[in-house]
Amino acid sequence: MTVVAVASAALFWLLRDHWGHALGLAPYLLFLACPIMHLFMHRGHGHGQSGEHGR
Repeated sequence: MTVVAVASAALFWLLRDHWGHALGLAPYLLFLACPIMHLFMHRGHGHGQSGEHGR
């Protein structure tokens, strides 16, 4: 719990001092989130599995 608290305080300090830079990266983070979500969201579709319902 201490590590999480220290990491949160460090992140807050970095964002407070460099808010303009962080907002400048926001569109790129959105574009990076799309393929990552695509990879993780397609796990439950049952591709390549045999069975009556594909599960």
